[in-house]
Amino acid sequence: MTQEPSVQANTSGTCLTVQLSGAMGWETSPSFRERLLEEITPDQRCVVLDLSAVAFCDSAGLNVLLWAWRRAEEYGAVLVLACVPPILQRMLTMTGADTVLRVYDTVARAEAELLVGG
Repeated sequence: MTQEPSVQANTSGTCLTVQLSGAMGWETSPSFRERLLEEITPDQRCVVLDLSAVAFCDSAGLNVLLWAWRRAEEYGAVLVLACVPPILQRMLTMTGADTVLRVYDTVARAEAELLVGG
């Protein structure tokens, strides 16, 4: 059974924090992409994707994360990941995606870093 995808966005200062939850797989990736399309707009300067509630992620889910990063880049925004589960962190390392996607232990640390250094 696939856990329903959920995307909840909150603005904290100048950062948009988006919490993704559920399984990020081939079945749910279109839903995640559609919701992120609504949230990552030209108005955003920094975006933090909180992955603490992601239960599963395959290559389709990784593709969504990279797509979101590219979309933010197109708008001149910085997108980072926070609270990445260990299994997903391993995937990022194994694929080399960790050289593109910055990862922070907590949302607070990611927001603070983005506000200071961008």
